[in-house]
Amino acid sequence: MYFDHASTTQVHDEVLKTYKKLLDEHFANSEALYSLGSQLANLQEQSRQFIAKAFNVKKEEVIFTSGASEANNIAIKGLCFAHQNRKHLITTYIEHSSVFNAFKQLEMMFGFQVDYLHLKDGVLDFEELKRCLRKDTLLVSVMYVNNELGTLQDIKQIKDYIKKHSNAYIHVDCVQALGKLPIDLRDIDLATFSAHKINGLKGSGLLVKKQHVKLLPLISGGQQEYGIHGGTSNSLVNILFAKTLRIALQQQAFNQIHIQHLSNYLLQQLKKLPVKINRSVSSVDFIVSITTMIKSEIMINALNQKGIYVSGRSTCSSKDVRPSRVLLDFGLTEEEALKTIRISFGKSNTIEEIDIFVTCLREIMDKYATD
Repeated sequence: MYFDHASTTQVHDEVLKTYKKLLDEHFANSEALYSLGSQLANLQEQSRQFIAKAFNVKKEEVIFTSGASEANNIAIKGLCFAHQNRKHLITTYIEHSSVFNAFKQLEMMFGFQVDYLHLKDGVLDFEELKRCLRKDTLLVSVMYVNNELGTLQDIKQIKDYIKKHSNAYIHVDCVQALGKLPIDLRDIDLATFSAHKINGLKGSGLLVKKQHVKLLPLISGGQQEYGIHGGTSNSLVNILFAKTLRIALQQQAFNQIHIQHLSNYLLQQLKKLPVKINRSVSSVDFIVSITTMIKSEIMINALNQKGIYVSGRSTCSSKDVRPSRVLLDFGLTEEEALKTIRISFGKSNTIEEIDIFVTCLREIMDKYATD
């Protein structure tokens, strides 16, 4: 029973079938001038065009990357390196590690000043944003949906205020929102996405960079991806991002209803157990965070032995033994943060699986409470 869809998802059968077909038929370099290369290049550009239309942006604004972590680094560092006359940046304490650590590196190694905003009942403290925003602020980076708590940020309110009161660029990490929530990129300068969160391939990311935004490439190479991401294109993976996105958008409305039903049912069952449910008024349905009386690694291992798979925190930081900064900023104590697990739903989950999970959760807590 897989309850870790915020970490990764199973590749859709249709995507996998097409990938195998492409591997057999298209092995050339898409930069090659002969027909094998140009055929592949045309397929990649068709994919780019579909994605651009889906996001209501220009084709030239769609940049393929090797994943969302790389896309986040290109967006943040590439912008900062291209505008070193403006050294003030704003982000939050709850960002994904690829964003948070990029800002830390810019702060510690390149002389940028960073304000890290706190949460207030799970959402960005808007008054703190108002106090921190300056005329010389270069970038504000805020994630749409938090990957550990499932808290949802009011991106429209944030971007409207920033655009009215500063010249700052706006970056939004949309990884957990893609295929689950409506995404409006109007007045968003930089946005990042990942395919493997929506039943696509790993190593497949996307950066939407509006044409007015100047970035310095982090990888020096050829002119692939409009000079932003040099190196031989991973064309087959890029082509399949469009198919993955098409399927996700087609199924989004149905999956949303299904997952809402699952989430409501789980929350009802959890209220019968001695656990703390970490939610706010802005929490999404597909991620549920709970704190138990048992350390998360013990709980995860015990559930694993019963064939149930959950996470303790962001999978990218799973080997970090320290309490999650995201959970601490949400208001949990260090002890509570170390006893917190994440359940994240996908379209394949069922009510019957939730019943089994809740039963096992109760049994494990009873066992360790008496040991």
